Amino acid sequence: MASRTNTSFARIPNQKYRRHNRRSSYFSSKRDSDSQPSSTLGSFKVLPLEVFQIILNYLSVRDVGVLSMVSKTVSQLITSYIATSSGSKRLLPQDFHNLELLDRRQDFIILDYYRSLGVLFKRCTLLLPTKERLKCIHRILSEVSCFKFNGCAAPMQCLGLSCYGMILQTLTAGWDERECQRVYNFLCELTNLSRKIQSVVCSKPGSARKLELRIRLFCRNVLLDHWIHQSDSVFWLTRILKPWPMVNQARLLYIIFGPTSPQDGLVAWHTMTEGPTDEPSLKDLADAIKLLYDTGTKEWTADDIISLIDELSVVPREWLLENNAHLLILSGNNICFTFMASKAVNGRTLELARLVVFLALVSGSKGFLLAAYNPPNCKAGVHHCRGDGRCAGRLGCVPASCLSQGQYQEVLRLLGRPEHLMFLTRTWEPLTFSSPAVCPCAGVGGHEDDNRGFPSLFHLVQAQAGFHKEVLRVALEAAAP
Repeated sequence: MASRTNTSFARIPNQKYRRHNRRSSYFSSKRDSDSQPSSTLGSFKVLPLEVFQIILNYLSVRDVGVLSMVSKTVSQLITSYIATSSGSKRLLPQDFHNLELLDRRQDFIILDYYRSLGVLFKRCTLLLPTKERLKCIHRILSEVSCFKFNGCAAPMQCLGLSCYGMILQTLTAGWDERECQRVYNFLCELTNLSRKIQSVVCSKPGSARKLELRIRLFCRNVLLDHWIHQSDSVFWLTRILKPWPMVNQARLLYIIFGPTSPQDGLVAWHTMTEGPTDEPSLKDLADAIKLLYDTGTKEWTADDIISLIDELSVVPREWLLENNAHLLILSGNNICFTFMASKAVNGRTLELARLVVFLALVSGSKGFLLAAYNPPNCKAGVHHCRGDGRCAGRLGCVPASCLSQGQYQEVLRLLGRPEHLMFLTRTWEPLTFSSPAVCPCAGVGGHEDDNRGFPSLFHLVQAQAGFHKEVLRVALEAAAP
């Protein structure tokens, strides 16, 4: 009995104690919930939401971004403010088509503003998962029609996609590749980009010219043009190209970086096949090829780059060899030699001989120099000379019309002995006996100001002399005991 009494007596205080705990816990949690806004909002707690948003109207985008880092509650209030019509109108200016203001300085001001806006979005969504961050930002930006793939009626005169790309670049800066891959997948789902690309690369070139232009502008302005580091540019360019076979990669590379019509900005498919082209038409293609080659990522091998150039040179049909040689020279010394070595190893002696001839002619007419080796201060491996055959202060360089000595010898070594004579004959004959055929527009008077003919008689003779001198030197060295 005694023990039973003691047991019941012991239970009663325990029950009271638990009820006391529940009351204490309830009031404690209520007190904490009441104090939470006070601790996170500070003095803003006493202000109505409307007054808080009025205060935000007087702050710059940078200041609003700093304020969003105060607390999660403040960040949520700012995000809600941006989503309102007044906040969106104030923070998302849409003067993308004011042609009177869209000069270089104004372009920089607008892009710098949207870079700051990207920082604001990055800070406001800092605690959200990647997918939720993208959805939250998309809900805000979807109100701007010029940020959409087909949203602008005049895309060539619009800065909308460039501003959208600046926000994306700022938002994803410092993210690892897995997170960036999710961003790319989100954009592809949002814009149906993969299906649009499939439509243009699998159809006849030029059959969907407006869609080609849209893809070019979206890829350049949103995904590629705003990155500072080459590794970032390679990552996004790889995401665009790698899902497709090599033939389609070459077609897509031409759509994104190839020459365009000066009148309407549409892709100029026949520029490379109708006649010799100028350097600006090839520069973007060459820079993209150098970017993929020089970065040294595992996803792009030297064989991949050579195959890409091979496929590119027949888009939409076989290029003129002048343009092919010009692209190789602009792509740099290493790519040019690797391409030639590939032809030598695979026994394509006739193609190699013709290529060498036009490399000599193009480099002579354009005034290029190729580095015999890569000096520390010559990262590109190719630059312009002053037209007098000298290197303008750079050491270790020889005219490209004679090719780099070490590389020329290496190409000959890659050819078998029986193929040496055929290679030399096939390169010698066009330069020596075919001047009228190779140079139909050459003038006798030596008009230096008229560079429209390809190549001028002066450059042709210069290429002949340099090439013959180099061939004789190599031949004499090979014949020496």
